[in-house]
Amino acid sequence: MSESPLVAPSLSTYQAEDAFAFHKYQEQNHNRSFYLGSDSGQSEDLCEHISSFYSVELLVDFFRQNPQYKRITLQFPDHLIMDSTLIVQLLQKALPNSSTNVLSAESQKDEGDPCSCNSKTPCSQVSEQPINRQIWVLADTAYSPCCVDEVACEHVNGDIVVHFGDACLNAVQRLPVLYCFGKPYTDLDKIVEKFQERYPDKETYVCLMADIPYSYHLKQLHSKLIDLGFANILSSDVNSKMLGAKATIIGKSADHSDEYLVHTLDNREIYSRTNLKIENDEYLQSTYELFHITMPDDPRLLFLTTKFKAVTVYHPDQNVLVQGPFPLMMRRYRSMHVARTASTIGILVNTLSLTNTRELLASLINLIRENGKKHYVFVVGKPNVAKLANFEAIDIWCILGCGQGGIIVDQANEFYRPIITPYELMLALQPEITWTGQWVVDFKNVLNQIDAASNTVPMDEGTSEEHMPEFDPVTGKYVSTSRPLRNIHHLNIEAPQEAADSKDSTALVKQFSGTMTIGSTVSTSAAYLQSRQWTGLGNDFKEDDDYEVDGATVVEGRTGVARGYQYDRTL
Repeated sequence: MSESPLVAPSLSTYQAEDAFAFHKYQEQNHNRSFYLGSDSGQSEDLCEHISSFYSVELLVDFFRQNPQYKRITLQFPDHLIMDSTLIVQLLQKALPNSSTNVLSAESQKDEGDPCSCNSKTPCSQVSEQPINRQIWVLADTAYSPCCVDEVACEHVNGDIVVHFGDACLNAVQRLPVLYCFGKPYTDLDKIVEKFQERYPDKETYVCLMADIPYSYHLKQLHSKLIDLGFANILSSDVNSKMLGAKATIIGKSADHSDEYLVHTLDNREIYSRTNLKIENDEYLQSTYELFHITMPDDPRLLFLTTKFKAVTVYHPDQNVLVQGPFPLMMRRYRSMHVARTASTIGILVNTLSLTNTRELLASLINLIRENGKKHYVFVVGKPNVAKLANFEAIDIWCILGCGQGGIIVDQANEFYRPIITPYELMLALQPEITWTGQWVVDFKNVLNQIDAASNTVPMDEGTSEEHMPEFDPVTGKYVSTSRPLRNIHHLNIEAPQEAADSKDSTALVKQFSGTMTIGSTVSTSAAYLQSRQWTGLGNDFKEDDDYEVDGATVVEGRTGVARGYQYDRTL
């Protein structure tokens, strides 16, 4: 019998280079046709198209006129991040001494007091030394990209944020902001054709609206429709009055001198060729339909459905019309009733840069405490189903975020608990059941309504209605823990003498683990712990009859490593 040589077993599978071919890209082929046109993505003069789309020349002129901004940060949404390198190259070429080096320790040293423009470098030193600008591209802004990411800018000690793409225009607190919306390509003849298909009656009252980049074409579209005989047409544009003193818009050139400003709707101004009178939102809702170019985010779309009689969305990249289904307010009505009987409310903070965020957070905490409920504050980054499901003790979430893209509208019931807005929480905690059917997400407006409600309806803790039984309107069940902090008493709990003298060391644990109330205060933690099937390691003494009272004996362990412990060594 011939002996074959022993071959070591293969501990890994052989993989040739072609096994990783799917990770390689032979060429960089980015699709830019949806905002630059169908013939611009493969053209040789791509830089010219990019420069025209973002108004790079105006951007360069701004920084030349404001040399105090040395540390420039660029914020792009996900669908425009592929243009970031080209924008950096164009800025470096046009601005002298520009670089993308990492911020060094020497550049962080302050050489004097900052000036009134909030830049980190005194303007008095700019003319005395060469300008050394540094440019960063901010990353990880996939969630709520319409908001200015002040936190990411402060990580590199930036002087200014240049925000590209669509924006909510909410006022920021600290840093200067430069908005560059862009000028996307669109075929107005196709839009007019679809508009005539949707509204065959030329007497229909319609308001034209789009996201901020496509608002650049609304004035020209408005003129085309009026020439075709549509007389009752309104157009909209950016409401620049919402911007604070630290914000500037690049490339906004729409002239409304021949039109009348008839109404203001959040971050939009509505114009008409005739001097109409739109006194309030109710008249707009009962009379006009909305024709919106591009699909808004769910929070923004829900807001628009409450302000117009009907909403039609046009997709410019697909050339199709969409008339629903859209988010409904009736789902919010159900969540508001859940908040009335909730015992523990989670406040989910999705933004820290918007004005009045801290003031609104403090008002909500006071409102929750006045109604005898418990609260927790969370900052989890980009929320998702898995993150929020980790906090099972939360009965309902109240989200603080941007009204355009920072609020979760759970249409498919994916989240474990309902999610409401601060305005809906305020309605839920009122003594009387109130429902306005409005979508209010402006922080200042909510603050004013909370203050007005607290002044008109004082809390009377001595009334008998406070102790009346409460029922969940959604399930119809009796709820006994909806106000766990109604009569809160802080007590020092001491072990009873008979429990201390008992030989069973778990007697004290067994006694207080089953306690639902301490004094007259309901312990929601104990109630939730008892409702769980698994209460953690070491808490299964109720089911374990062989539980060791004295515990395990402490012995000395072994020392050393696996190839030779101490007791294996030979002396």
